[in-house]
Amino acid sequence: MTDTPADLTAVAHTAVAQAAAAATQDTTRIDDTRIAAVRALVSPAVLLEELPVTPAIELLVETTRQSISAVLQGRDDRLVVVVGPCSIHDHSQAMHYAQLLKPLADELVGELIVVMRVYFEKPRTTVGWKGFINDPRLDGSFRINEGLRLARQLLLQINALGLPAGSEFLDLLSPQYISDLIAWGAIGARTTESQSHRQLASGMSCPVGFKNGTDGGVQVAADAIVSAAAAHSFMGMTKMGVAAIFETRGNTDGHVILRGGKAPNYDAAHVEACCAALRKAGQREQVMVDCSHANSAKQHRRQIEVAADVAAQMAGGERRIIGVMVESHLHEGRQDLLAGRALTPGVSITDACIGWHDTVPLLRALAQAVQQRRGR
Repeated sequence: MTDTPADLTAVAHTAVAQAAAAATQDTTRIDDTRIAAVRALVSPAVLLEELPVTPAIELLVETTRQSISAVLQGRDDRLVVVVGPCSIHDHSQAMHYAQLLKPLADELVGELIVVMRVYFEKPRTTVGWKGFINDPRLDGSFRINEGLRLARQLLLQINALGLPAGSEFLDLLSPQYISDLIAWGAIGARTTESQSHRQLASGMSCPVGFKNGTDGGVQVAADAIVSAAAAHSFMGMTKMGVAAIFETRGNTDGHVILRGGKAPNYDAAHVEACCAALRKAGQREQVMVDCSHANSAKQHRRQIEVAADVAAQMAGGERRIIGVMVESHLHEGRQDLLAGRALTPGVSITDACIGWHDTVPLLRALAQAVQQRRGR
């Protein structure tokens, strides 16, 4: 018995209906079950066109990167100093700080390469304010598109002063919006061991410092330098906001940042231990010292003591210390971000910072240590 044309038609219609049902199958029970909302994200290309780099800023970023690279490669004996607020939470206060820092940077340019710390993203141990990009209004509204725009505007204005900027790369997408304005970048203690961040660093155009682990171990940072120097292929987002496969050449301007762990690790013995690990890994023996975080036991005024110890090592001839980090704001200390309570201007809302009046002599002491090191 053969199928009639009507039978064949019915079978075809059934197959089409089944295919349509499969194509429109409701997967809400198994997909995105914990997503509350999805909002459009501005593409990097749109933001870069709206807020473009000027030729003067392009030259500043390029020459500063080259100068820091020369320090890392032993062709420049100056000290790289990354100094500024723990995190940015107010545009006008950040600009006030930058306007104070610029003339001091010019004064000490023969000994220091001063880069303003401009951190927009904050890693949280549990929960809390995640930074200026994530929540620019400080109210839990999470206007990320606004935060990206404000972050880029601020970086343009700081660079326009002739002052280069440094930042931490925490989110894997945000560098597409601001990295062209960053002269020096960092990978934090919580993400140094992350493969994704090592791959990101391998394609960054700027020098990148890797902090030691939160436990104080330097091997993860040494491994990160090796990894970031290699070529990688990975998934990412282009400037047009399109998913793509990136193939990197590797970044040979990686270095370790000693930030302490279970105990401080800025003294001569720890510098030697870190350099021994780098030597074993076949890497350059050089370190940057973070004067804050575990090295200061999160007591902001102890940064002054840490910087003094580092300066003494340099004055004694230690050439493997190539940089320092200092958390500094207009006024010392920190304050809590509380609903309904006005913030005190110029005071950090994340980690406590030293004030500007302590920052000036600290930087001048470091510059003097560079001069003394040159004389040995």
